This record gives sequence, C-alpha cells and structure tokens, in this order.
Amino acid sequence: MTAIPQLPLNDGRSIPQLGIGVWQIDDATTPGVVSTAVELGVRLIDGAFIYGNEASMGEGLRQAPAPRADLFVTSKVWNADQGHDAARAAIDGSLKRIGLDYLDLVLIHWPCPAQDRYVDTWRALIEARDAGKVRSIGVSNFNPDHLDRLIDETGVTPAVNQVEINPRFQNAEIRAANVARGIVSQAWTPLGNGKSFDAPAIRDAASRTGKSPAQVILRWHIQLGHSVIPRSTKRDHLASNIDVLDFELTEAEMAAIAKLDAGDRCGPDPREFEVV
Repeated sequence: MTAIPQLPLNDGRSIPQLGIGVWQIDDATTPGVVSTAVELGVRLIDGAFIYGNEASMGEGLRQAPAPRADLFVTSKVWNADQGHDAARAAIDGSLKRIGLDYLDLVLIHWPCPAQDRYVDTWRALIEARDAGKVRSIGVSNFNPDHLDRLIDETGVTPAVNQVEINPRFQNAEIRAANVARGIVSQAWTPLGNGKSFDAPAIRDAASRTGKSPAQVILRWHIQLGHSVIPRSTKRDHLASNIDVLDFELTEAEMAAIAKLDAGDRCGPDPREFEVV
C-alpha cells in the first residue's frame, strides 16, 4: 500500500492526511476497528469524549500492530467542559481513559458561542500543549470570527479546524478561512452520508477510474488538501477507504464535483449548536 501523505501543521508538526473516526462505534466493536485500521496502514485515529468509547479506542491502540510513536491520536473537549479549569480536567480525563501519556491532537469540539467560554478553553489547551500532555491543538466547527477571536486574544493559531465537508456541503468559506490562517481543514462526515453517491459527477468518475463512489469522494478530499477521517466498522470498507492514493481525478471531474454543493448540512450549524 502507498504510504499515506502527511500534511504540515503550523506548529512544525504534521498530521496524516487520511485516517479513521470512531464516532457512533460501540464499545465492543471499537477495539477491533482501531487495531484493524492500523494493521491496514492507518495511523490517524480520531475520537472524542462525547463518543463514549475513549477507553475502548485505547484498547484498540494497545492491540494495534504499530508503536505508539507512529500513531496520531485525537480527542476533543466537549461542550459541557468548556472553560479553563473544566477543559484542563477534561484533557486529563481523556488521557486516563485512553491510557496514553500524551495526545497528538486535542480539539475544542464546538465553539458554543452563547456560553462564551471558548477562549478560556483555548488557553487550557495551550497550557496542556506546553506541559507536554498534547502535541498539537486545534478546534472543530469554528467559524472565521471564532478563529480570529482565539488568535487575537491568545496569539496562538489552531493547527486544525475539523469541520463538515462533503460534496453536498463543501463549506468553501470556512475552508478558505482556514487556508488564509495556515490552518489544516479536516473533514468530518466526508462522504456526506452517501447523499451524492448517485450523482452523475461521482458515478462518471467512478466508472472511469474503476473505483467506488466513496473512493472518488475521498480522493476529491485528498486533492483539495483536506485531512479526512471516514468511519467504518468493516474490514473491507476500511481497506477501501485508504485505497485512494493510486489514482487522480481530472480537473474536469473536480469541477463537476464542485457543482454538487447544495448547502445541505448533515450536522448542526456551529452558530447555533449549544448542546451540553
């Protein structure tokens, strides 16, 4: 298998461009998914406190046939843990549950602007990074105004902004804002729940390349420069999701997929999401 490319981060580190997410995978299944993905060549594992499976993700990492130093493990501070002290405790809790001495990346899961605690939360992430508990720090679902407030008030730019991106919700404004600030865009729900699988632009590219619609979409992400974290519990799907490095979409195919954008979110709007 071709080695998965690394994307440079603005803190001097790097992140694998392709990994897996463990959202909505139950405790019993998660260890096998994680260890199988690593066996197949995946090194980026994306988790979060709110997923409820950090401990089983950690078990999968211990079962995985790769040393810890070769893995890139992400977790996230949930909305109920916003604020300086609560966020510090949340990071310690994630480390304990997963069973790690450090995390490669910690994100603020949502800005929750009505709480108005994300700057204090960000300060806690900076402290955790400086203490060696976290290698890189970033955010998830942050809009440009949220990003600029973090940067203006702390002087520290997030390394990653994990946001919803898929063919029917391409989130061009946020992607451009990330690029302008030197932030890597990481795509969650990158396949858009399959809503564009039957679109002619996807089907035509799949027919030409001999790949599946899902592989075409993941390749689209790769060529746009995103880090991408598809989810699957099946070995053949895990293998298929990383078998996207041996072909390229043409400029015409990329342009055709760009026209699929319909503003059709799969998840909530970050300006409004305040669930704790």
